[in-house]
Amino acid sequence: MTDETPTTADIDLIQRIIPHRYPFLLVDRVRDIVPFQSAVGVKNVTFNEPHFQGHFPGAPIMPGVTIVEAMAQTAAVMVGVSADLADKNLLVYFMGIDGVKFRRKVVPGDVLEMEVTTLRGKPGGKVWKFGGRATVEGELACEAEFTAMMDLEAMGGAA
Repeated sequence: MTDETPTTADIDLIQRIIPHRYPFLLVDRVRDIVPFQSAVGVKNVTFNEPHFQGHFPGAPIMPGVTIVEAMAQTAAVMVGVSADLADKNLLVYFMGIDGVKFRRKVVPGDVLEMEVTTLRGKPGGKVWKFGGRATVEGELACEAEFTAMMDLEAMGGAA
């Protein structure tokens, strides 16, 4: 982290930090990054995403597990930006998901905003815990706490 740590990440920077790609890259932009503390991810929900073909025909709803995954990707980007991990082959693994609650359907045309906050973790640490809240137009869609392991070594990255 430097004085020049970005406060936003566009799709290009996101793809340099986390390995996810279509159809499983679930965050389009990350903004309001406070290094190692918090960030807001943005996901533009579109009808052409593959899960809408079967979830559900005639009534497309974004699966809850993909909402939680989008929050986790936002958290990984926040840590990656904070620790200057672009192009370092970061892998992130779920270790636990707690207290998940779904409050609103997320459908094509929605803009999902994922607010994530670090509950436990420190620069250079491998295990992190985050709190996440996903909203659409200010209305709560999902909330959860999740624990993840940040792993640079799995893909030959430097620690």
